[in-house]
Parts: sequence; C-alpha cells; structure tokens
Amino acid sequence: MEAGVRRLILGGEKSGKSDHALALLHKAPGPALLIATAQTLDHGFRERIMRHRVERGPEIPVREVTLDLPEALAQAAGHYTTILVEGLDYWLYACAQADCINEREQALLNAVDSLGETGAIFVSCETGLGPVAATREVRAFVRGMGQLNRRLAERCSEVVLVVAGRPLRLSE
Repeated sequence: MEAGVRRLILGGEKSGKSDHALALLHKAPGPALLIATAQTLDHGFRERIMRHRVERGPEIPVREVTLDLPEALAQAAGHYTTILVEGLDYWLYACAQADCINEREQALLNAVDSLGETGAIFVSCETGLGPVAATREVRAFVRGMGQLNRRLAERCSEVVLVVAGRPLRLSE
C-alpha cells in the first residue's frame, strides 16, 4: 500500500468486506492500527467481536472509539503507516443516537483530509441496495449512510464493493 492511499471498502452484512480490508492491512508495510467503532450491545455481537479479535491476531493494536473517531484518526496520523477503520456504519449510528451527525461527519472528513502520508482503509455498509425501509428512522439512517459513503469516496483513491466475498473495484 502506497503512502497516503485511502481506500473505502463497501459491502452488505457478512459480504466479506471486513476480511478484504484486513487482508489489505496485513499487506501494508510498517506499523498499522485498527480503529473499531462497534459497541457490544448484546451477547451475540460480543461473540462476533471476539471472533474478529482472534482472526485478526495480536500483532495489530486496536483502539476502540465511539463518537471520537475523528480525534482518534487525527491522533494516529503520522504514528502509523496504515489505519483501518471498522466500521463507519456503527459510528454513524452512534452519532445518530447522540444527535450529532452533521458536526461529527464534517469532523471525520476534515480528519481524513489531514491524514497526510498515513494510509487509511475505511469499512462501511452499503445500506442503499435493499428495499425502501418501512420506518422514517431507518430511511434517515440509510440516506445518511449513503451521503457519508459518497463524501468519503470522493476522498479515496480506491473504492471497492465486496459482494459474496468478491471485491469489485468501483474506482482506482
């Protein structure tokens, strides 16, 4: 992975997007950091996070964040060759719950713009491929996720959609 390269990895639930992103991280030279945004809200999800930790291995340090993702990116820039952010959908949901999407999204985009030579891999759900959601809240989240993905894609040199474990390059 070249210095300063930004990648956006999109996909649906269990599409293989996290596996693809982790494979890219393992190929990257130099020190790497994984920033995890998911909160363990139930037992099943805690088990899923533990499986991810085992698969990832102990060699990659992990920083767990919620709303403070932009600040975590800014602090890590320059200290790591590559940062993997997993996943933007959980982060956006936390922002929605705290009613701070607009300010946090802009802070995130500013942090991405300021990464300099630090490479980044962002993992996010592509939520807009399914049917129109039945509730206003879910429709608002899907619209917000789509907007964040588009704005971040503008800042990334590579955008990949992972479907059935197969990466489909949307741009390079």
